Amino acid sequence: QVQLVEAGGGLVQAGDSLRLSCAAFGRTASRYGMGWFRQAPGKEREFVAGIIWSSGLTSYYDSVKGRFTISRDSAKNTVYLQMNGLKPEDTAVYYCALRVSSGSSAYDYWGQGTQVTVSS
Repeated sequence: QVQLVEAGGGLVQAGDSLRLSCAAFGRTASRYGMGWFRQAPGKEREFVAGIIWSSGLTSYYDSVKGRFTISRDSAKNTVYLQMNGLKPEDTAVYYCALRVSSGSSAYDYWGQGTQVTVSS
């Protein structure tokens, strides 16, 4: 079993920065990758960024490219999402997720979510 604990959300103004963190606990040895998703009120959850743990290869949703950066610290078993140039449309609950298999794009474990609110 894997547990993911997120931190770092909050209320900021447009243009500000935030860094989210997600610590993984438990049986993480089989981890293939980790990612960040978000869900705004009335909208479906969407992929934000992902990282393959072994290689550090990253991928991003188009609307956050150049503003958000996903990174990992293997020693701390933690993934980060640095968010710069925040916009009101980035307001959402952000979820951390862990992916076990390279053969499927599905994520297997999820955190509880952390609220990010960007005021204009």
